[in-house]
Amino acid sequence: MGDPAAPDPPTPAQVLEAGPTGDPAALDPPPHAPSPPALPLAPGTPAAPPSPAPPVLRVLPSVGGADEDGGGPADPGSGPGPDPAAPPASLLEVFRRLDTGPRGLTEAQAEERVTRFGENTVPDARDPSWPRLFARSVRDPFTAVLLCLGLVSAAVFAWGTASVILLLVVVSCVLRASGEHRAARSTAGLRRLVATTVTVQRRLHEDTAPVTREIPVEELVPGDVVRLGPGDLIPADVRLLRSTGLTVHQAVLTGESAPVQKSAVEDPGDDPGDDGVFQDPRLCFQGGSVASGSATAVVTATGGDTRFAAAHRRTGKPPATTFERSVQGVSWILIRFALLTPPLVLMANAALRGRGLETLPFAVAVAVGLTPEMLPVLVTTCLARGAALLARTHGVIVRRLPALHDIGAMDVLCVDKTGTLTQDRPVVHRALDAEGHDDPEVLRWAAAGAWWSLQLADLPAPDALDEALLAAADEDALMSYDGITALPFDPARRLATVIVRTPGRLGTHTQITKGAVEAVLQRCALSDGERSRLRDLADTQAADGLRVVAVATTARPAGARPHERGLTFRGLVTLRDDLAPTAAEALAHLAARGVTVKVLTGDHPGTAVRACRDLRVPVAGVLTADRLDTLTDPELTELARRTTVFARCTPEHKTRITRALQAGGHTVGFLGDGVNDLPALRTADVGIAPRDAAGVSRENADLVLAEKDLTAIDHAVAAGRHTGGNIATYLRITLSSNLGNVIAMLSAGLLLPFLPMLPAQVLVQNLCFDAAQLAFAYDRPAPSTLRRPSVLDPRELLRFIVGFGALNAVADLATFGVLAFALRGPGDDEALFHSGWFTENLVTQAVVMVLLSLGRGGRRPGPVTWSAAGLTGVGLLLPASPWGAALGLTPLPGVYYGLLAAVLALYAVALTVARTRHERVSAAPVAQPGD
Repeated sequence: MGDPAAPDPPTPAQVLEAGPTGDPAALDPPPHAPSPPALPLAPGTPAAPPSPAPPVLRVLPSVGGADEDGGGPADPGSGPGPDPAAPPASLLEVFRRLDTGPRGLTEAQAEERVTRFGENTVPDARDPSWPRLFARSVRDPFTAVLLCLGLVSAAVFAWGTASVILLLVVVSCVLRASGEHRAARSTAGLRRLVATTVTVQRRLHEDTAPVTREIPVEELVPGDVVRLGPGDLIPADVRLLRSTGLTVHQAVLTGESAPVQKSAVEDPGDDPGDDGVFQDPRLCFQGGSVASGSATAVVTATGGDTRFAAAHRRTGKPPATTFERSVQGVSWILIRFALLTPPLVLMANAALRGRGLETLPFAVAVAVGLTPEMLPVLVTTCLARGAALLARTHGVIVRRLPALHDIGAMDVLCVDKTGTLTQDRPVVHRALDAEGHDDPEVLRWAAAGAWWSLQLADLPAPDALDEALLAAADEDALMSYDGITALPFDPARRLATVIVRTPGRLGTHTQITKGAVEAVLQRCALSDGERSRLRDLADTQAADGLRVVAVATTARPAGARPHERGLTFRGLVTLRDDLAPTAAEALAHLAARGVTVKVLTGDHPGTAVRACRDLRVPVAGVLTADRLDTLTDPELTELARRTTVFARCTPEHKTRITRALQAGGHTVGFLGDGVNDLPALRTADVGIAPRDAAGVSRENADLVLAEKDLTAIDHAVAAGRHTGGNIATYLRITLSSNLGNVIAMLSAGLLLPFLPMLPAQVLVQNLCFDAAQLAFAYDRPAPSTLRRPSVLDPRELLRFIVGFGALNAVADLATFGVLAFALRGPGDDEALFHSGWFTENLVTQAVVMVLLSLGRGGRRPGPVTWSAAGLTGVGLLLPASPWGAALGLTPLPGVYYGLLAAVLALYAVALTVARTRHERVSAAPVAQPGD
């Protein structure tokens, strides 16, 4: 932030500063004593100081009116709060209660208040501790289901089953809490890289002059004097001391879309009355932002004592994102299945096998096997790793972890033209003679006129067009002319004229006039038909999105003054916006990833279309603001789908277009950097801002870029899709394997005279599989994942789970034949069956992990491959180990392994065919929403 505040007429603060004592502490009333009423003083009469009393440091109660006892701020979430009808506190009373003055605090006072009041952060936004995260993990729906199943096992004295379930719960909660704690610390560190600062006025000692400097917002304390300018966030609740043309956005607190005027002027009529303190023009509140103007203010409340913190406590958590809603939808489907499984198993065994409660531990174990308890752990780990890698390699800061998945799901990106597709400067496109043919002589005359207009000006002020002409011209050719005199550009004439001495022409000089086409043509010696033809030529160039400058010359006698009549028309110089150097490549990559770019600009539609064409972006349609205003929301939703350029847009138009695209079923990202982009940034699924954006825009963005560069967004999309791909792969493989195992176990339980596996064996198998699945957080998905948005569709996921789960169940049931053939010895059939199926289940799950994660074309072995190899080793070696004997497992005969290899080979072939078919269907063109 800069120092934008401008001096105003004397305020009560300045009068106070000039008082006889100069010590704000001397103005404090005795503790618990009511403040005496302020009495008007005769002009020139000094104010008599009250009796000395020890200073009392208190936060101004919500800055609208004070409690009777001068206590702390009322909590709007827990009580009625201050009476809006109470007389508003005067500036003198504000300084008394805060023990401060218009010169601000000393550094020692500020340090003491940071210790007393804490950091200026919303309490719920602070990083939670590890124990708090662990407690939150216990309340997770999956964990709650496991605890319920464990209690059921304990109720029937199945202590082994209950112990293994408890171990699963503890491991899951520890891993999740540790992962979320690391992710929170990492995210906080990333946020500090783009931390918001505030300009504060402080003194080194009591008797030194105040100095303004930038400090982090978190270090702000009650009593600080701050300075605010356009685009600044309101860092705390403040009372204005001085202001100039100040308007403030406070929609986050009041819902008002238009900026609210604020003023520091004391007026007895400034009583908010029934409208509440938010309408008091002297008060600004944390969470708002400066729309225009500047101000100096004193901080009255920070951190949890602000109105914003109270509103945050009332509103609770923000609404869930698309990704979070998808994960929650899948989770609740699985929870319902898990809760239905035990009673179904009990009823089926009671009806077909006459078994009673002795099958309950087995039913509970099967339900546990259906629950992906590692899902929260893996999601947090994937997002945190992706965000850290993105920040480290590409300088993109992810401020909200789920936004990483959202940008991977993004299929529409809304951008401005200037600064994103083009640079904020024009370049020469062509120089044309009067016939429309290329003529470098026209550029030479135009550049000579630009050069000497600057050299002969009293106050040289080059504009972008002059700089473009000079950059394109030959410097040696310009130096061959000597400037004589110049008439600078005049907005009324829309012309600039210079007279130069031409080499080899003694006694005769050349007058060069350049400017707007119509203004130059009016001063040229042309027939009406010729003038009309040249005007059409210029209009054709302008319609092509080019800026057009006309050039004319004439000979003037030496010593003659400029005369802008009877000129000879030389030609036209056309200019276009200079393209951003990386834009074309980045746009091509985004298009290859299935991301459609929409241009939302306040510029002329022709220049935006020209930039798109130069960057090889197909323009499907153009919509201007005047046409947009006539459309209903359904009409705009339909039209926005097939429109590429939206021109002459205001901030309200950008927000409405973003909503229309979302209504059409798109996941929308918005790139903005100004205060006027704030509504659209908040509306979009993913708000993106560069690091040098206005503070309020940067604070409300989900992703912050090192520079306003589409290449960084392309990298973010790739990182988001890697993360989303890993999460989706985990869900597909885990849930289909779990479903297949559950179906096979339920079938075997009804066909066999004994349980297919003991409850403890089922749970240990599930624990091994859970541990192996954590490798998905560190894997690199198949390249095909990058080609389309990573949308987690619960319906598509359910189809995949059912199809591949059924295939997995067939492989498990085929093992029955193998076991029936290989295990014919009497007496040990049950133990051998348990061991054989335990091994088969772990090995088939390892095969699924490898084949379904490789994707088409295959890849080098990665974390998932090595994890699957470890899972296979456990499945083959555990039955013959002492730990296996403790679980009731026994070594298997050699013939079993040969038959198992044959079953696995057939299963791998069937799985590969099914995967290939699924990838072919998934790769088919999908109609966009609204098509």
